[in-house]
Amino acid sequence: MVLLFALQKPKKPNHKLIVITVVAGSVLVFAIATTIFFIRRTYKRKVSAYFSSKDKSRELEDASVYFGASVFSYAELQDATQHFDSSKELGDGGFGTVYYGKLRDGREVAVKRLYDHNYKRVQQFMNEVEILTRLRHKNLVSLYGCTSRMSRELVLVYEYIPNGTVADHLHGDRAKESPLTWQTRMKIAIETANALVYLHASEIIHRDVKTNNILLDNNFCVKVADFGLSRLLPNDVSHVSTAPQGTPGYVDPEYHQCYQLTYKSDVYSFGVVLIELISSMPAFDISRSRDEINLANMAINRIQRCALDELIDPFLGSDPEIEKMTTLVAELAFRCLQFDLEMRPTMNEVLEVLKGIQVEENSDDVTELTIVKFEMPPPSPENEGVGLLKGRIMASPISVTAKWHSTSSGVVTTSNTSVCN
Repeated sequence: MVLLFALQKPKKPNHKLIVITVVAGSVLVFAIATTIFFIRRTYKRKVSAYFSSKDKSRELEDASVYFGASVFSYAELQDATQHFDSSKELGDGGFGTVYYGKLRDGREVAVKRLYDHNYKRVQQFMNEVEILTRLRHKNLVSLYGCTSRMSRELVLVYEYIPNGTVADHLHGDRAKESPLTWQTRMKIAIETANALVYLHASEIIHRDVKTNNILLDNNFCVKVADFGLSRLLPNDVSHVSTAPQGTPGYVDPEYHQCYQLTYKSDVYSFGVVLIELISSMPAFDISRSRDEINLANMAINRIQRCALDELIDPFLGSDPEIEKMTTLVAELAFRCLQFDLEMRPTMNEVLEVLKGIQVEENSDDVTELTIVKFEMPPPSPENEGVGLLKGRIMASPISVTAKWHSTSSGVVTTSNTSVCN
């Protein structure tokens, strides 16, 4: 019996059954894995969509509630500007291109589309929105709204100011059509100063005051624009330490040297604007001689040589009354352009002087002109007995990285006299 069992052959395995079992098991495992995969992916999509919609809603809420600005869709602004057609361009600045547009409700707008290549564009975008939504003044441009920060592009929407910039009317294409009268130039100076006084009272330094950022409506009323570089300066702080930024020809040289931004930096830039208003020359022109590329430098040179006739726009003519006015404005500009910020007036003082000049202009008797005197710091040993024009003077650098050296005046005058006797 034992012998028979030993001689019996073992049974062959059922290969067909094994194959069927393996295949069936593999199919089952694959089906289960596939089901789990699709369930997890569907769940993730729903969760992602949910939080994405929440983020977008929060973003819109941040822009419209926190800043108080209306939010426009990118598609709406594309329609308003005909897909940002180049024929609709109003200007091209350092931070973006501005287009003319018309909203669906009929409002005419200026739409600024920030450059993609500007790595600080989000900061400038939020800076301008935050500042303009907190300010209301007749001589500041109004912000209608913006796109969300989550939008395809960052776009700001302003009221449309139809009459171009002061730069256009002084030395641009519009200057050829109809040069600005002296009365209009004084109006522009006073309204711009008024806007800056308001900004400084609101603890804001504009930091890019220039004739290209002063817009005009059809009545030649001023609207100061472009707050991308503006900074807040609390009342208990004397300055903000920051790398110099601004436009060549307008940059405060002491700010450029010491990296300290103050309200007096705006005063310096406004001094350049005043010189533009009386000369109709651009603040920066490489076609001029090397030492006069900057208009501030040219003005200082002409004033020190008592050669205002070489600086004043010939269009203003030789009317004795206008000559007196332009001389007073030149003197005020000279004070604004002092290198030492302590020697510069405040914007409040500048505004008062301009108003005084305008009153004299509108009076019947302009033979005696009143000059408003500034409170000057006590004289130092090196300038004791020397008047305002003896102060250290430096022109705005050609660029914010340019090297420059101080120059001193050889002119001596007292602070209660005009620039030239």
